[in-house]
Amino acid sequence: MANDSKTWRCGKYELSFDRPRIMGVLNVTPDSFSDGGEHFDPDAAIEYGLAMLDAGADIIDVGGESTRPGFTPVNPDEEARRVLPVVRALAKEGAIVSIDTRHVAVAKAAVRCGASIVNDVTGFTDPKMVEFVKTSTCGVIVMHAGEVAAPTRTHATVQLDTSAAAFVAEKAREAAAEAAREAEKPARRRRGKLLGEPKPEAKLPGGVVQPSLPFGEPEPATEPASEQETPAAEQAAAAETVAPAPEAASEPNDHLAAMMRRSVRREEAYVPTSQLRRFTLPDSAPIMRRVMGFLSDQARALIHAGVSRDRICIDPGPGFGKTANEDIVIQRETAKMASLGYPLMCAVSRKRFVGAVSGVTEAAERDAATFGVCLGAIQAGANIVRVHDAAGFAQFLNGYWAVAKPQPRRAFVAVGSNLGHRCDNIRAARDMIAEIPLTCVSNSSKIYESEPAYETRQDAFANAVIEIKTELAPLVLLDELMKIEAELGRDRSKKAKANGPRTIDLDLLWMDGETHGGKKLRLPHPLIGERDFVLVPLEDLMHDPARFFRYNGVEVKEPEDRVGHIVGELGRM
Repeated sequence: MANDSKTWRCGKYELSFDRPRIMGVLNVTPDSFSDGGEHFDPDAAIEYGLAMLDAGADIIDVGGESTRPGFTPVNPDEEARRVLPVVRALAKEGAIVSIDTRHVAVAKAAVRCGASIVNDVTGFTDPKMVEFVKTSTCGVIVMHAGEVAAPTRTHATVQLDTSAAAFVAEKAREAAAEAAREAEKPARRRRGKLLGEPKPEAKLPGGVVQPSLPFGEPEPATEPASEQETPAAEQAAAAETVAPAPEAASEPNDHLAAMMRRSVRREEAYVPTSQLRRFTLPDSAPIMRRVMGFLSDQARALIHAGVSRDRICIDPGPGFGKTANEDIVIQRETAKMASLGYPLMCAVSRKRFVGAVSGVTEAAERDAATFGVCLGAIQAGANIVRVHDAAGFAQFLNGYWAVAKPQPRRAFVAVGSNLGHRCDNIRAARDMIAEIPLTCVSNSSKIYESEPAYETRQDAFANAVIEIKTELAPLVLLDELMKIEAELGRDRSKKAKANGPRTIDLDLLWMDGETHGGKKLRLPHPLIGERDFVLVPLEDLMHDPARFFRYNGVEVKEPEDRVGHIVGELGRM
């Protein structure tokens, strides 16, 4: 299950997996397979990325090159131009940003702009990419992109002579050979067996050695003589390909592009056969040997190069060089991949095989089926799900997790008031917090009086901190806190001053195992380290809160440098 002991270090962030993590897909491209062009404008992409964070995404995966079947390669300069403004803006808002690229120059620039994860679809087979990540602290995603079918034997074309004379001559040769064999039988038989009888052909081993690049050999660049001579599957792939932008330069020996073109033809081609298949799916053993062999080999190579194990995540790469049957086999073996010990990603969102099993033709309409496949992967041990509809999946996951996985976690809520009966307002808020579903109040600090912070021309505040246990997701809990504020008369309209007088103020400070960025919620609270009116009440609930939050990556100021200093006690909660 996802609630295991794995952790994933990604730069300054550390992700725990007591709960599955959601990676939202943000394609800053004109030609991605399900959302191409929707977020090509940087401002639109930034707005959508922030919306995914506010809807429940934990990570935003930003990509500037489509790797759909039949894609047009993009040069690194153009890819960087697309993604860097988006990466920089999202990282500034506290987001954990992943850069989806196979170009080392783009990865370097994105990490400088604040990206915490490098998601390489070529599985770090480029030595330059390995050299870069070993000198950084970013998290890495090793993905398998390649064909998993065992190589088939090729046979030379035989030219048949269909003339009558040739037919008669061939029959005569066969008759003579048969007569010679019959004459030799008595002399060569021993214990009922023919000594000269050929042995059955030895079977090839099921697994093959994983090449350094998992894409196979690049296909020869042959031009069909005419449109009529082009195979139907190849025409279909060509029809999906978007013409490159003037600045996009196609790479003549692009292994990934060649492999994806072959993948389309292999998926769509009809191979006539007189022999029916005996099983609904191919044997899993050779497929998983190639996929797991590559992932574990590449992970070990990164570790030997100097990348710490807790920075590595693996992804079997659904849809990359694989047929629908092969993708299903791989998904059914999720538990085996999870047993490798690395955080495991399920990146099936809207893929072709999801459409095949659900009967949904349009990629953008496959979200419900995607959620079903992701749930199966989570139950088998997947830790991260990469989805296009982050908001929908967050709802889906919250509903499932609340029923299936009892998981109370500790959190701290700061409470303040400087209008009306301040202490009564704080006690009323505490009682209402205790009524939130799947939540209880486990402890409370004393109530303190503090100087006003930020906006100094107002009355002094009463402040306290409440310790709770909750099974709600952070954003769901925050919504419940906002409802309490509204019920107690908090004015959050635009005409109200941001730090002005209020009947009640509830801030979610910290939650066990949670790191979050965005406009709606930041965890840990970004201002907790400078607020004396928060840190002093926290001393009633834990030993040395300054040390605790410093350990969690929060900058904590010395008491004399803080704002909203405590000036007295107002009593117990």
